[in-house]
Amino acid sequence: MAAPLPRPHRFDVAVATGGLLGGLLLWVIGLGVRPADEPIVLFDGRWPILLPLLLMTGCELLRRSAPRTALLAGTAALTLDTVTQGSVVTLIMFTDLVYAAVLYGTPASARRIPWITGLLTVAATVVPFAAWRVPEALLIGVAVGVVSFAPASTGLIVRNHRDAAVAARLRAEQTALLAEMDRTQAVTAERARMARELHDMVANHLSAIAIHSTAALSLDDPDTSKGALAVIRENSVDGLAEMRRLIGILRDGSGDREPAAAPTLDGLGDLIEGARANGLDVTLHAGHGKVPTPVELAAYRIVQESLTNALKHASPGPVTVTLARRDGLLDIGVTSPYGHRDGPRAPGSGAGLVGMRERAALLGGTFAAGPEGETGPKGAAGPEGPLWTVRASLPVTEEDRAQ
Repeated sequence: MAAPLPRPHRFDVAVATGGLLGGLLLWVIGLGVRPADEPIVLFDGRWPILLPLLLMTGCELLRRSAPRTALLAGTAALTLDTVTQGSVVTLIMFTDLVYAAVLYGTPASARRIPWITGLLTVAATVVPFAAWRVPEALLIGVAVGVVSFAPASTGLIVRNHRDAAVAARLRAEQTALLAEMDRTQAVTAERARMARELHDMVANHLSAIAIHSTAALSLDDPDTSKGALAVIRENSVDGLAEMRRLIGILRDGSGDREPAAAPTLDGLGDLIEGARANGLDVTLHAGHGKVPTPVELAAYRIVQESLTNALKHASPGPVTVTLARRDGLLDIGVTSPYGHRDGPRAPGSGAGLVGMRERAALLGGTFAAGPEGETGPKGAAGPEGPLWTVRASLPVTEEDRAQ
């Protein structure tokens, strides 16, 4: 079963209606293209003019929905119109069909129709002039060019502009989409960075508060409770200061919006002293030399979070922090006793390990944390028993980080 013809576009209906009414008006007036005594006129009289006019009107209904079919049928109607006295409106509607076939047709039709009409125009100019040798013969080529080549060229120009506009709109949409993706990724990266900073700077103080407050509540010793309260107060003040600074950075117009100086490895001594004040037995072995600022910040935060985890989870015993530089890498190691803990402990969420792993990955380094048998020699242990080890290797040079 043949597929039904598509429904005409509303504008095409208006064009066809206007063409039909204009053609009927000229028919009533009796205005034709050629006189009845011309040799080419095979069907003289007024009535034969209506048949090509009606056929061309029907083709106009398909100018957008089926442009190729409309052009072929319109060509047949124009051929029939040439053997009658003819109608100017029929010629005008044919030029519109040529224009529409190029504008709304397939890309192949848009390429071929201007070439075909151009060749017809050249042939209609050269052949009659060569046959009759009179200047008036050139008018045949002009007429063919006006009826066929001119509307085809106009349709091609309009189509090219339309395609260029569509391509520009698509490029603009793609650019906007890429910009939105970049913005979303930037926001996500900034939120992750702020989460790491918030955890690293505040969690250490809160962990010390939780552990010492638990000890103060569980032990009935005034001196011990007084010492624990002193540690709690110190960590509360430091944690509150850090929190206010972060809020000031995040909120416009409030607080200190200028970020504090990034911690460096020169501040490890103060960090170790703070850990000792919270009850950890920490030993530092550092031989790192000068390293870039991003590596310094990441190494400092990894050591800081490792000490915080040791404070929350490690069994009593020595904690060792080691930093050494070798083969373009800064090696970081933190070991602490691993096993059952009798004293108070703070709950953990695992966010610290995630943050340390992210910091190492952002610099192109490696990170591992776990019992010594998983991150170091199998079955190795310290004098105090099993060890929990944090190991990270951070590239020091730009070339190493790029790799």
